[in-house]
Amino acid sequence: MITDKWLDKITMYRLTLYYLLGLTFVASFFGVFDLIPFTPTDIGLSLLTAVVVSGFSNFVFAKLFKAITNIESVFITAVILVLIIPAQFPANLPFIALASIFAMASKYLLTIDKQHVFNPAGIAVIAIPLLFPNLNATWWVGSPLLMPFVLIGGYLLVRRIRREQMVLWFFVAYFTAVIASSFLHPNIFGALIKTMQISVLSSPVWFLGLVMLTEPLTSPSNERMRNIFGVVVGFFAASTQLKPFGIVMTPETALAVGNVFTLVVNPWYRLVLSLKQVVRLTPDTFAFIYNKSKDFIFQPGQFMEWTLPHVKVDERGNRRYFTIASSPTENELIIGVKYNDPNSSFKIALLKAKSSKKIIATQLAGDFVLPKKREPMVFVAGGIGITPFRSMVKYIVDKKIKSDIVLFYSNKREQDIVFMDVFEEARQFGVNTIYTLTDKEFVPENWQGSVGYVEEHMIRKETPDYLNRKFYVSGPQLMVQSLEKTLSVMGLPKNKIVTDYFPGFGGK
Repeated sequence: MITDKWLDKITMYRLTLYYLLGLTFVASFFGVFDLIPFTPTDIGLSLLTAVVVSGFSNFVFAKLFKAITNIESVFITAVILVLIIPAQFPANLPFIALASIFAMASKYLLTIDKQHVFNPAGIAVIAIPLLFPNLNATWWVGSPLLMPFVLIGGYLLVRRIRREQMVLWFFVAYFTAVIASSFLHPNIFGALIKTMQISVLSSPVWFLGLVMLTEPLTSPSNERMRNIFGVVVGFFAASTQLKPFGIVMTPETALAVGNVFTLVVNPWYRLVLSLKQVVRLTPDTFAFIYNKSKDFIFQPGQFMEWTLPHVKVDERGNRRYFTIASSPTENELIIGVKYNDPNSSFKIALLKAKSSKKIIATQLAGDFVLPKKREPMVFVAGGIGITPFRSMVKYIVDKKIKSDIVLFYSNKREQDIVFMDVFEEARQFGVNTIYTLTDKEFVPENWQGSVGYVEEHMIRKETPDYLNRKFYVSGPQLMVQSLEKTLSVMGLPKNKIVTDYFPGFGGK
């Protein structure tokens, strides 16, 4: 059985790559029996061409633009191209090669502040037919035989990156538009059956919605905007049936429209940061401090994707998502990193980095932020999940905001507590921090805080008015999910529970 704990051990990029390669393997198996129009040789040689051309093109462009890249994303794009371009070899070799080159070029040329705007595979299969009209994507991955595998892998991917709502809105918009198109036909019932058969059984919509749509870099960072993005792409993806304004769009064109929407609503940042200082907070937790440019604006509690170039990159890649632990009022950007054994090559390289070592921070995102409307709140943090609260509380202190907040800060041992100076200073502004230790065997005799996990009894005792408060919960995924269920049982409505655990883009 596949669990969230298992999923969290693998990065989004690695999971996506395995999933896509699995689809090509399944397709090759069906090809042996002529169940799809391409042989295993066709698929294998097409894949080899896409990987080699994409890899070489990316290498050249990266050198020309002196950019830091993620090789896994290159391979992901290559496999996607093979799954949507007819895999007839050598007949479609030029198409695959040209699309691979253009896809890589788009990452460096079609950019804003060095951040690519369009899904690389999608924009490539739009551009090439403009030059060569006889070359068109067929999205053969929409074959009925492949659909179950697309659905299973796509479900795991969406679950891993926490994009369920966006994908749901995409499918709601798509099928609503498809059903609506049937009412424009004289034979409504017959048209409805036909369009639903096409849409459900032999359509690229599943691959588009579960894979292409979910690329983090070309979808909005805000949840509300992501949902609208899903609706926009879903509506235009259904244009083959509905034909809004007389326009018929291919899946890749619908996705490009959504990418333009993202461009309009997303804040675009690409920060090249220099390491200023490394501070050891506990035996296994470090604060990495970087210089911050004055024009960088963020909300307390948001996170970014951090790319660190280093040698001997392991399977977990060179990208991670970390919350900004510093407040917008500070002149530095701080991330808190907890080390476990074994550690990834990323964390090892981060710890060995010397002063002035560069790291790239992009994709500012996150809705786990202080609400504009001040109200009584409860913050619950587990371990390194304290980082967004450090950002929020430091902001409260620096802005001298009178608050009514109870912060439960849970750790195994006393030595694991970090940023205590900030939380103690915040008491004068109405932030009451309750420290609790979960490892009962190592609780000091003079310990003045609580003992045990943050659960119903502790919440009722320390916050008897909890039903009048909004809860923010951050920490390990299992802790967050468990406490979310507890709060629901205690009578808290969903709109009063805000949770934060990283959307699965990175790894340890």
